[in-house]
Amino acid sequence: MSGRIPQHFIDDLLARVNIVDVIDSRIKLKRAGKNYSALCPFHKEKSPSFSVSPDKQFYYCFGCGAGGNALGFVMEYEKLNFPEAIEELARTVGVDVPREHDRQRDVAYEKQVKKQFDLLESANAFYQQQLRNHSDKAKAVAYLKERGLSGQIAARFQLGYAPPGWDNLHKHIAKETEDADSLLLKSGLMVENEERGRRYDRFRDRIMFPIRDMRGRTIGFGGRVLTDEKPKYLNSPETDTFHKGKELYGLYEARQHTGSLERLLIVEGYMDVVSLAQHGLTWSVATLGTATTEAHLERIFKIVTEVIFCFDGDAAGRQAAKRALDTCVPVMKDGLTARFLFLPDGEDPDTLVRSEGLDAFTARVDESLPFSEYFFKALSDNIDLTSMDGRARFSTQALPKIRSMQTSVLQQMMLDRVAEMTGLTIEQLDTIANLHSKVETIAPEPAARPKPSYKPESMPDYDSGEYQHPRYFESEPSYSDSYSSQTSQASGPVRSGISTKINLVNSAISILLHRPDLAHQVVQATELEGLYVENISLLRQLLGYLQTTPDASLGTLLLDWQRDPEMAPNLLMLNEISQVDPVLDNVDAKVLLDDAMGRLLSRKYEHELAELTRLSRERPLTNEEKQQLAQLLARKAL
Repeated sequence: MSGRIPQHFIDDLLARVNIVDVIDSRIKLKRAGKNYSALCPFHKEKSPSFSVSPDKQFYYCFGCGAGGNALGFVMEYEKLNFPEAIEELARTVGVDVPREHDRQRDVAYEKQVKKQFDLLESANAFYQQQLRNHSDKAKAVAYLKERGLSGQIAARFQLGYAPPGWDNLHKHIAKETEDADSLLLKSGLMVENEERGRRYDRFRDRIMFPIRDMRGRTIGFGGRVLTDEKPKYLNSPETDTFHKGKELYGLYEARQHTGSLERLLIVEGYMDVVSLAQHGLTWSVATLGTATTEAHLERIFKIVTEVIFCFDGDAAGRQAAKRALDTCVPVMKDGLTARFLFLPDGEDPDTLVRSEGLDAFTARVDESLPFSEYFFKALSDNIDLTSMDGRARFSTQALPKIRSMQTSVLQQMMLDRVAEMTGLTIEQLDTIANLHSKVETIAPEPAARPKPSYKPESMPDYDSGEYQHPRYFESEPSYSDSYSSQTSQASGPVRSGISTKINLVNSAISILLHRPDLAHQVVQATELEGLYVENISLLRQLLGYLQTTPDASLGTLLLDWQRDPEMAPNLLMLNEISQVDPVLDNVDAKVLLDDAMGRLLSRKYEHELAELTRLSRERPLTNEEKQQLAQLLARKAL
C-alpha cells in the first residue's frame, strides 16, 4: 500500500506495544532484576549480554552493541523494512495502519500539534507564575499549605493557579501568539459559546495540575476548586495531544523520583497523588476523571509488574472496584500482580497518610487483597454457596471471566478454585464453559457518560439497580401510603424481619416476561434512553418489541429473537433473569411494574438535573438547556 505512515500513528503505536512482549514472543527472556536478559539473537555468545528495559522500552546488547526500540528490534530480527515492521507491530495490537497520501497536509498537522504542545507549556508556565505573583495568590497558597503541601512538592508537580476572570490566559497567550484563539480552542483551554458568540478561559479560580506524558511534555490540565464548590475537579477535554483514557496523572513524576519503580498505586484524585508524594510515597498515579481502562493497565504493566487499586470503603468504592476487576481480568497473566485496597469509610489517601503516616499507610498497601482473592470474594458476595442454586449461579458468573483471561498458570489455579468452591470437577466446569461459549456474550451496556464528581444526597446510586422492596417491611417511610396499602392488599401478610434485594431493571424485565400485556400500560421504551444501569438496554429492547409487535407474546418473542442473530444472545439473559427475579403469584404485577418504571425514570431525571446544574456552574446555559432545566425542576416539585 502506497502512502506515508503518519508520525503521530507511529508514536501512538510505540506507546501501546510493550517491548518485553514483542521480544519475548521471538526469543526467551529471563527476569534479571528490573530488566530482562537473553542470549543475543544478533551474534553468537555463550553467556547472555542482551538486556531489555521495560522502563525505558529499549533493548541493548553489551556484546555487539545492537540496540533500539520495539520497532527497531522487529526490523532487525524479522529482516523487515520500516513500513513492514510498522504493519507487523500494528497487527499485534489489532489496529490498521493509516496512510497519508497528502504529504503537505500531514506536515501541516504535525506542525499544528507542535504548536499545541508549545502553547500548553506556555499555559503551564503562566499558571505557575500566577501562583507566585497574582494578587489573589494568598488564598491559593493558603489552600495548598492547609493540605500540607510544601513549596518543594508544589514545584516538583509544577502546580499553578488559574486566577478568577474570564480571559486571563487568553490575554497572556494573545500577546505572544498570532493564532491564540484557534490554538486555545484546539488545546481545550478555551470554551466557545456559539449561541452567544462568547469565548472564555476554561479554568478559572482553580489550583492547576499539569498533566504530563512519558516525555514530560504538558498535554492537558486538571483544575481543582479552592472551596466546596462543584464540580471539584475540572479536566481538559479530549484533544490531539490529550487522551484521558490512556494517560495517568503523576506517572512521569513517579518515574522521575522513584529510584527503583516496581509497583504503582492508582488513586482517585490528583491531590491524593501529590499528598502521598509529599509524605514519601512517590509511586502513585491517578486516572483523569475516568475508570481505569485496559489501555491504562497496558501502559502500567509496560513499566511495573504490580498495580494496586485504591478505593473508598463505601458502596460506590466497592462498585468501582468491581469495574476495575473486570478491566483486569483479560490483562492478567503469570508475572503480573494486581491488588485491591479498601480504605476506612470517610477516608481518602490524602487524609489517611496525613493522619497515620507513611509506614502505616504502606502497611495497608502491603496487606491489600490479591487479584485472585478479591475476584472470588466479589463474585461470591450475596451468593449462598451452600446451596446448589448458589453454586450454579457462582460458576456461571466466574467461568466466562476466567476463560477470558490469558492462558496461564494463574488461570488454571483459578479454575481449580472454582471447582473447589462448587464441588464440580474440571471436566464438568469445561462442559459448562463450552455451553456458555456457544452463546455469544450479551452485548455490553453503552459506556456510561462521565459522571459528575459529586452526588447530591437525593440522587440515587447510578452504579446499582438495587432497592429494598417494601413488600418485605412492616413500614417503609420512603414510599407513599397509597403504594404501601396497595402492596399490602396484594401481597397479604407481611413477613417481618426478612430483607430481599431486588434489581429494578431485572424486576421489570421479569414482570414483562410473565405479563407481556402490561407493556402497553407503561411508558414508551424510548423514554428509558439516557439511563445507564445494568441490563437497561435489554429492558428497552424487550419493551420496544412488546409495544411495536401486534399480538406479541412470549412465544412470538422467542421465535422472532431466535431468528435474529443480534437478538438471539439475549435469550440466555432473559432466561436467567426470569429465574433469579420471579414474579410471585400473590403480587400485583401492575403495581410492581409501575413502581419499577417510575423509579427508573426518577433516576434519569435526577441525573439530568444534576448534570445541568453542574454545567450551569461551569458556563452559561443555552436557551434549550434552560428550558430543560425548568421542566426538570417543575417535575421535581410535583
